[in-house]
Order: sequence, then structure tokens, then C-alpha cells
Amino acid sequence: MTSSAAGGTHFEKRNPADTSDVVWSGELLPSDALADAARTARDAQVRWATVPSPARGRVIAQVGRLVEANKESLAALVTREIGKPYAEALGEVQEVIDTCDFFLGEGRRLYGQTVPSEMPDKQLFTFRVPVGVATIITAGNFPAAVPSWYLVPALLCGNAVVWKPAETANAVAQALTSLFHAGGVPGDVLQTVPMAGAETFTGLSSALAAGVVDKVGFTGSTEVGRAIGELCGRHLQSPCLELGGKNPMVVMPDADLELAVEGALFSGFGTAGQRCTSLGTVWAHRSVHDQFVAGFAEAVESCAVGDPTSDVLYGPMIDERFLARFEGWLDLVQSHHTVRGSSGTGRITASNPRAGFVGDPEAGLYAHPTIAVGVVQSDALYDTETFGPLVGVGVFDTMDEALELANGHGYGLSSSIYTRDPRSVWRFREGVRAGMVSVNNSTSGAEAHLPFGGNGKSGNGSRQSGVWVLDQFTRWQSMNWDFSGQLQKAQMDTVDLPSDPGFRLP
Repeated sequence: MTSSAAGGTHFEKRNPADTSDVVWSGELLPSDALADAARTARDAQVRWATVPSPARGRVIAQVGRLVEANKESLAALVTREIGKPYAEALGEVQEVIDTCDFFLGEGRRLYGQTVPSEMPDKQLFTFRVPVGVATIITAGNFPAAVPSWYLVPALLCGNAVVWKPAETANAVAQALTSLFHAGGVPGDVLQTVPMAGAETFTGLSSALAAGVVDKVGFTGSTEVGRAIGELCGRHLQSPCLELGGKNPMVVMPDADLELAVEGALFSGFGTAGQRCTSLGTVWAHRSVHDQFVAGFAEAVESCAVGDPTSDVLYGPMIDERFLARFEGWLDLVQSHHTVRGSSGTGRITASNPRAGFVGDPEAGLYAHPTIAVGVVQSDALYDTETFGPLVGVGVFDTMDEALELANGHGYGLSSSIYTRDPRSVWRFREGVRAGMVSVNNSTSGAEAHLPFGGNGKSGNGSRQSGVWVLDQFTRWQSMNWDFSGQLQKAQMDTVDLPSDPGFRLP
């Protein structure tokens, strides 16, 4: 990044699988651009809210069809910009389509209620009304799917949106924005502002102080989420925060170990471990621990890593910063851990090769998959989110111990248990603090009609996806209509019907 005379910063995003390929080059805007965009959005939102919600639903339907028609092109751009394998990128774009398909009908179901009054000649009503202007800040690991979880319901509900995508995903953001505009969303109702993180926070602070932002949505690290939560709290706002995770997988004695290995492989190393729902630590019961570790290590050692346009489990890290952070987290692996998973650790290069690597490791930003066996609760590796291809494995003896290990780090996003025993399933579900529980499935994976979100260090209890996200982008308004022609006072003017409280059967 370099400073520019206009007050912004010039930024280049290179293909992490081929760093000679510049995917996006442009100016990152200065901090005041966010408040300026929000002011424009404020006027536009008033007009957008007058469009009947079923008509807004038709716009979302049109956006979905356009994304579907451009699915392969958008997925190829996701692969090129952040290095996600093409098959996985297709799945990400499908999530955008699914989100549009789910919400297109919600324009006809923004239901309020009629409520009986305690007084005659009076009716009570409730209505969902738009929040206003939403500022949405998203991460680069899911540059299309996660933004759609915010943009689609926010726009459907009649809000205007100022979207700040990750610096590492501006090309995908511009492409997705153009599809929304082509589908019928007015340009000033959805504005995308490429900005750096520090300028975004400064701009958001100014916009909140000016009263031009009514809702903040953020997907990213717990550290930044805390700062945004504190900032919004000063303005009596409750943001939608979807933060990090240290997601546990519990393997019970009766588990299908082959299936558990498959789930751990995908959730631990898919997207190079760069998901908020990536597997953090496997807790295997002592009776199956060694057998699970042997199978897991074999699966990781033999999985295909490399060129994301090929058939691989994972490709490169998103950019140099992500790779450098990951190499730092490898210092958390201690002498009492047994390291498995690859023919090396750290960055994959010609001098530090990965056996069976697909493509040219020198062309991109690739990291060895690493398993650290022997994790215990006192380790820094236990409660540190490591955003990359690093998975810990530890042992437990009882369900109480497994739950303590699953909860003790304070994160609460996703979790998984492998078992054939319904009693173990329900005990785990009741005891784990994660917002999402998988049974005999990986910690990763979301569906457009199921609530997504976490608790503790993983979020503030807000949820995305499904009908639950409507509570983030609407506010309840109540109305009472008294047509009696006189002032009736609630709780004072009551209707009393005659009764005989002393009556007893003979």
C-alpha cells in the first residue's frame, strides 16, 4: 500500500496462487468517505422504504437469478482473488443464490400482529419497520456468501447499505455490487466503499457521531469486534457481530472414526483453515484417541494441497499478511506436542516442500497442514484462534471433561460431536455453549435458512441467516388505535365483569 495525494491509499491485491497476477488495483478511500456515503444513503433509504416489500422481494429474486447466471464467472473471481479452490468457490456463490431464494418470499412475510386490547373500541397492532442506514463490514475469507447474509435481508427490509468489504476482496465486492445494481437495487441504496481497516473505524466513529448510521454489521476478529461493540454502545446501538471461533470436535468411544476423520479433515483444513468455523481442537476419547490420530494424520499427510484451480483440498493463504500471521502462530506448538500432517511446517517452498504438492509452490502463498497432538487446557494453543491450517488434538475421559474442554476457552461459535448414542448427543447439545452444534458432521457448513452466529468471544448473540436475521434489520413498532371517542386510560379504566367469588358447590 502507498499513500496518494487524494488522501487515500493505493492498494494492489495479487492472486495468492500466482503473485505475479494483480487482481485488483485502486484507491482505498479516506475515512470521511464512509460518513459521506451514509449521508447519501440516508436520503435514498427514505425512498427505498416506500417501495412495497413484495416488490423489494422481486428485486432480490432478480439479483439471485443474475448471480446464478454469472455463477461460474463469480466463482472464478473468488478463486483468483483469495485462493479458494474452485469447487468450494462454486459452493460459496451457491450460498448467495440460496440466500436470495430464501428471502425473496420474505417480502410478503414481514408480518406484524393484531393484538386484542383490554378496552372496548380500541385495537392494537405491531409492525416491522426498517432500521435505516446499515454499515456492513465483512472479511475476505467468504467474500461473496457472508456479505449476502447481510446485504440481502437488509435491503429486503427497506434499509440502505454502505458496505466496506475486506481490502483483500475488493474485486469480488465490486462484481457482487454490480449484480445487485443490475438486479434493481438503486446505486445510492447500496454503496460499496473500499477502505483500509483503520480508516474504516475512524469513519464509522464519525458517521455514528453524526447520526447517519443506524445499524452496524461486522464479520471479523474478536479483537476488532470488541472495539466496534464498544463504539456502538456509546451511541446506544447494538451491532450484529459475527466473530472468531476455537471450534471443538468431540469424538466419543462409539464414533464412526472414518467419518470423524473425514469431518476433521474438511473442517480443519478446508479454505486452508481460514474460516471462522474452522476446526480448532479435536477432543478424542482416550479409548479411540490413538486410532483417530493415526487415521487423521494419514488423511492430512495424503490430501491434495496446491493450485486452487485443480482438485485440491485447499489452496494458498489469502495474502502475505495471513501467511505471516500463521507462521507466527506455529510458535504456539510446544515441545510436548507431537507434530503430524506434512513433510514440513510453515510456508511450502522448493526448499521446504510438501510431498505431493499440486503446482508450483514458489508461485504462491502456501502453508503446510499441521496437526499438534497433545494439546492440554493450559496451552496457549488451546484458547488462541489460529487462522490457518493448524489443528490441535487432545484427549478426554468423561463427558463432563469434554464439555469443559469445549467451553473453557470462551469462544462459542460452532461445535461438533461424533457419536451413535442419542444420550451423548443431547448431553453435548445441552452443555456446549456454541451457537451451532453439528452431530456426525463437520464444524463448517451453513445453510441459508438456519441461524448462524455465536456467543461469548464469538459474538454478541446476534444471528444471521433465516428469519432470525430480520430482527437485526427491522425494529418493532407498536400502534394503538382508540375509536371510542373518549380518552381511555390503560390499567386505570378497566372492564369489570360481575362474578361471585364466594360461590361453592353444595
